[in-house]
Amino acid sequence: MTSLQKGDKAPQFEAKDQEGNTIRLSDYAGKKLVLFFYPKASTPGCTAEACNLSDNYASFLSKGYDVLGVSADSAKRQQNFKNKYELPYSLLADEDKTVIEAFHVWGPKKFMGREYDGIHRTTFIIDENGIIENVITKVKTKDHAAQIL
Repeated sequence: MTSLQKGDKAPQFEAKDQEGNTIRLSDYAGKKLVLFFYPKASTPGCTAEACNLSDNYASFLSKGYDVLGVSADSAKRQQNFKNKYELPYSLLADEDKTVIEAFHVWGPKKFMGREYDGIHRTTFIIDENGIIENVITKVKTKDHAAQIL
């Protein structure tokens, strides 16, 4: 779905996290970033993915990565999701889809024969200089950390 590829410069973004803090891509300058987009907080697949990344958070940090999740959910819903599953990383509440559209992960989807627009589950690995190192479009929700590390 996304037109962004390995070697592209990651789009600059600014959005609010679950606590209302402004988060920018530039905040991660000098660090590697796992930026994962997921369709909806607290749904089974998204919970499996978020928890798998959470369970492996120490490994990400030890390899110089930080983790940031993005969906179009409200800040309150993101906060509830983070609290319920004790997620150690921030979640962006991208309700106006600014970040989602900048990364080209919004578009037509099919589920149970129904077509609709939504977020395509996609993960971007961004290096210390803001360059995309990898794009994962076939996310294994229960074993996503292994796809990255």
